[in-house]
Amino acid sequence: MTQPKPRLTTSAMIASIASEGQRTQAAPFGKALVAYAADHPEIVGLTADLAKYTDLHLFAQAYPNRFYQMGIAEQVLMASAGGMAKVGLTPFATTYAVFGTRRAYDFVHQVIAEEHLNVKICCALPGLTTGYGPSHQATDDLAMMRAIPGMTIVDPCDALEISQAVPQIAAHNGPVYMRLLRGNVPLLLDEYDYQFELGKAKLLCDGNEVLVISSGLMTMRALEVAQKLRSDRISVAVLHVPTLKPLDEAAILREAGKGGRLVVVSENHSVIGGLGEAVASLLLQQGVVPTRFKLLALPDAFLDAGALPTLHDRYGISTEKFAQSVKLWLKQ
Repeated sequence: MTQPKPRLTTSAMIASIASEGQRTQAAPFGKALVAYAADHPEIVGLTADLAKYTDLHLFAQAYPNRFYQMGIAEQVLMASAGGMAKVGLTPFATTYAVFGTRRAYDFVHQVIAEEHLNVKICCALPGLTTGYGPSHQATDDLAMMRAIPGMTIVDPCDALEISQAVPQIAAHNGPVYMRLLRGNVPLLLDEYDYQFELGKAKLLCDGNEVLVISSGLMTMRALEVAQKLRSDRISVAVLHVPTLKPLDEAAILREAGKGGRLVVVSENHSVIGGLGEAVASLLLQQGVVPTRFKLLALPDAFLDAGALPTLHDRYGISTEKFAQSVKLWLKQ
């Protein structure tokens, strides 16, 4: 007899995205920023009342004179970061992704991006990583930030990649938007001898039946799906694209141009304006037409509130639902 699943409590709305038994690393962003700032006095940290919830509290403890608590005022946060960049500092501004994009968009666009200022915007709760409904689910952040000229966009997969990305985005000249995984963050890319390179996609595993092009936590799901489908003798390649802008066009064209594979773009974002549309546009413009092309992403809708495991199943981005979709598409 199948045992019923345990009833999920409210805490599951903010549960870790790590799979059961998966290795994790605590606060990789905060630790990496503290380490980098030790030799770079120009680094300052700002937040809008969310230091603890973006792991910036570690920076505040280590460098209290370089930390600025702006209160619940995201527009002021972005404007102040821009002003600090103008006098030679490198501000790391943190908040939730919905607030750093939707609430402060004009300030990011006009104060920071138009003048190509050296501000690093690092935002937690990207996509469907919270169950607290549309007010907190940043399912449109990539579409908004991709539309800003000169904005570099990074969507890291795990704790290792966040740790490696921090010094690289700090050294990059210009504005950066990085999606941020906080708290106990999954750790898996070390198993693939991975090294983050800003602007570069990496083939993590190869396969001749399916190519998954993914970013962020969906790369973690894609690797789980690849392993799961091996038992069904389905061979899956995973191309991880942590930098959405500028896009590593050469890597995507190379892998998608290998004929005979189902190409799936998978992302923790709306079907509108994210990695999927970027890849589809690139392939169409370059005349690379896969035999079959599918987009596995969040719907163009205001999503439900609820427990994260339930929502990931409902919207098709759990490992189980992802694998089922791939098997269905292969039969079509």
